[in-house]
Amino acid sequence: MKIERIYSLRTDHNLTQTEIARAIHVSQRSYSHYETGSRSVPVEILILLCDYYHVSIDYLLGRTNNPKIP
Repeated sequence: MKIERIYSLRTDHNLTQTEIARAIHVSQRSYSHYETGSRSVPVEILILLCDYYHVSIDYLLGRTNNPKIP
């Protein structure tokens, strides 16, 4: 599954893949695979990304357009 919002959030914050990868403790290559959808994003990584960007998992997965955590 390709999660388009992880790319959008990263670029909106003017961050590189390497910076995000370091923040969530994965390699840049692994993170690149998550952005392109060539690898599924593990739940643990989704949670770390939500915490990093302060958004809800529903927002990250595209289930809502409201990024706020309920």
